[in-house]
Amino acid sequence: MVTVTGESILVERRDDIAIVTLNRLEQMNAFNADMHREAELLWPRLADDRSVRAIVFTGAGKAFSAGGDLKAIARRLGDPQENFRTSVAVPSSALTLFRGLLDLPQPVIAAVNGDAIGLGATLALACDVVVMAETARIGDTHVRVGLVAGDGGAVIWPLLVGPSRAKDFLMRGRLADCNEAFRMGLVGHTAPATGVMDMAVAIASEMAALPPLAVRWTKQSINKQIRQQLELAFDASIAFETITMLSQDYAEAVNGFLEKRKPTFKGE
Repeated sequence: MVTVTGESILVERRDDIAIVTLNRLEQMNAFNADMHREAELLWPRLADDRSVRAIVFTGAGKAFSAGGDLKAIARRLGDPQENFRTSVAVPSSALTLFRGLLDLPQPVIAAVNGDAIGLGATLALACDVVVMAETARIGDTHVRVGLVAGDGGAVIWPLLVGPSRAKDFLMRGRLADCNEAFRMGLVGHTAPATGVMDMAVAIASEMAALPPLAVRWTKQSINKQIRQQLELAFDASIAFETITMLSQDYAEAVNGFLEKRKPTFKGE
C-alpha cells in the first residue's frame, strides 16, 4: 500500500516496515519549502505509529537527494523580504529534520540509491544504517554555493570520519564515491544499484523482528552523543548558515550554477 503524504514524499507499508521515498523525480529529490514541511510532519507521525517497527528511507529515480532546490532558491533571491524570511527558516527546518531522524524510536535504514548531496547527505548519514549504491556519490557541497553546512553536516561528518577528514570534505565541498565512503566508515554497506533496496529492506526486516525496546534504547543511547554535539554546535552553525544565505557570494554561486558559468566570489 502506498500513501501519499503530500506531493513530495511517499510512504509505502510492507508489513511492519514503512518505506519513505523522496519523490521530486525531475528535481533529483531536491528539497523545496513544501518537501521541508512534509518531512517535518512525517517524522512525528511515524514515531507515534506503534505498528511501524522499522523504516527504510530512499529517493525516487536515480538520486537519493540533491540537497536544496537551487531553482527555487534563485526565484526567491529576487524578493529581498522572501529571501530574508526563508534564509532564517530553512536552516532551522533542516535541523528539525536531522533531529527528527535521530529521535525516531524505530531503526531507520537509508537506501542511498543515487547521489546524496548537501542536506541529502546529512539526512542519509543521520540514519542508523546506510546502504549505498556502488554508482552513488555522497558529499556536502554547501561551501561550493557559499554556505556553511549548518544543517547538521558540520556535526555528523566529524563524528563519523573524524575532524580532519570532515574538514577535507566540507571545506572543499568534495564528493566521495561508494568505495571511498565505505573505506572511511561513512557508510556501513554497499550494493549494486539494483540491489540497494533489497538489502535495505532485508536489514529493516531483521531489525523489526528484534525486541523493539532493546533496539530503541540502544539507538537512543548512541544518538545521545550525536545530540550533545548537535546542541554544542547548534547556535553557531545556524547563525553562520543564515548569514551566508544572505551573502552576495551565495547569490553569485546560485546564479553562476544556473547560468552554467564560473562564479566570482568576493567574500561579501
